[in-house]
Amino acid sequence: MQEHIETISPRPVLIVTGEKAHSRYMAEESYNRLKDPKELVIVPGATHTDLYDQMNLIPFDKFASFFKENL
Repeated sequence: MQEHIETISPRPVLIVTGEKAHSRYMAEESYNRLKDPKELVIVPGATHTDLYDQMNLIPFDKFASFFKENL
């Protein structure tokens, strides 16, 4: 995603990453290169893989509000 970020921006982008995710730095770098509208959600205590199946950690409310506002 980072190599082509200019081709998707300035479309609405929601980036979700875990606080303890090894890939968090990529999420933050991508977020910083994007133009608005954009939102970065860092899930406290979560790793990358926690956000696949730990239903209590997945920020469904954030998905709903972001898509309701931007679609």
